[in-house]
Amino acid sequence: MPVKLGPAGIPLSCKGRTIVEGMDDIISLGLETMEVQTVRMIAPQHFEQYWQAGVLANKTNFEMNIHGPYYSELLGDKIERGRSLTKIEATLQAAKTINARHITLHAGHYGEMGRGREANEQLANVFSGIVDRVAEIWHDDEDIYPVFPWLKDGTPSKIGIETSGRQELWGSLEEVLEVVNHVEGTIPVLNIAHIHSRGHGRMRTSEDYGELFDQVRETIGTKEFYCHFSGVEHRTGNAMHYTQIKKSDLNFEPLAEFIVEDGGWLDITLISDSPLLEHDAMYMLQNIEKARHKQLERKAREDRRRALSAQTGKSFEEIADSDLDEAELREDTEAEQEVVKETPKTEEKVEETPKPEEKVKEKPAKKETKSKKKADGKKKEESNDVFEFEEDDDDLF
Repeated sequence: MPVKLGPAGIPLSCKGRTIVEGMDDIISLGLETMEVQTVRMIAPQHFEQYWQAGVLANKTNFEMNIHGPYYSELLGDKIERGRSLTKIEATLQAAKTINARHITLHAGHYGEMGRGREANEQLANVFSGIVDRVAEIWHDDEDIYPVFPWLKDGTPSKIGIETSGRQELWGSLEEVLEVVNHVEGTIPVLNIAHIHSRGHGRMRTSEDYGELFDQVRETIGTKEFYCHFSGVEHRTGNAMHYTQIKKSDLNFEPLAEFIVEDGGWLDITLISDSPLLEHDAMYMLQNIEKARHKQLERKAREDRRRALSAQTGKSFEEIADSDLDEAELREDTEAEQEVVKETPKTEEKVEETPKPEEKVKEKPAKKETKSKKKADGKKKEESNDVFEFEEDDDDLF
């Protein structure tokens, strides 16, 4: 069950903004793939870093992928179709340079042709020509093999046809599978957020994913899947924009559960389209690891019950019921303990310590009259003849 995860583009946390530096950061995070974004155009100066990325990918067995232009008009008139194929040609050249395993492409609007057999046949012819062009580019000139060693023994990039997330765009799951089934060298790119949106929120349980992958396997007979995953905001069967996974009604846990429990036959690459890129790619990796731990715990429980059944003579179901009862009792006990902890204690009255008495400020003595001063003076002289007191500055109280 090989599962590879990575971001759609250079990681947000990458200090450098080149593809090679992005690959280094992705590898250090424990991820194994990335999808280079050429959704608008490819400038000629980019080919140097593309070649460096291809060399690194070839040495480390790192899976490189590439996304073509978003704005394609493959169902338009001859001029619109030719303009789109010119943009795609630049993507094909870049795919050779970085040793891409998959090239993801869009078909565009239905246009005047509308839905139906005619549109599917035209796209089958267009994608068949693109597959032939990839083979020509891959085996164009043997003199370039020393520069691109992966071209000599490798296989050409596969053309991935992506499911669309809006009703006016060609690319429902059934349409993509029909074209892929008729064009060798193509694979379906299952954009889960788009399938979820176009199906009015259909991807909710692990059984939903089981039905999806079974439908693809039964239609085109493949075990290799290339998928995009992200949170999404959607309305009336249309994807509005990507969101981080935790802020969407599209949860990753059911897909992780399906991959671990029933996806042993899958060879799957998961690309994070989330605005958080590598952060949500790591979130997906963690959820797959959690699902694996749960699977191991369940198997260990089942093995223990079988062993107890053999020792005690009880049936497997009886032991399972006993374990369930014990678990419920344990949960009830823990809940009671929590209630006891949360019960507020009666408040004890705390006696307030009396505040120290404030010293009463003495009022200034009234001015003495002259006659009183003379009388006091005589008394003082008499007392001085007998006793003599020293004045102390310190307060007595």
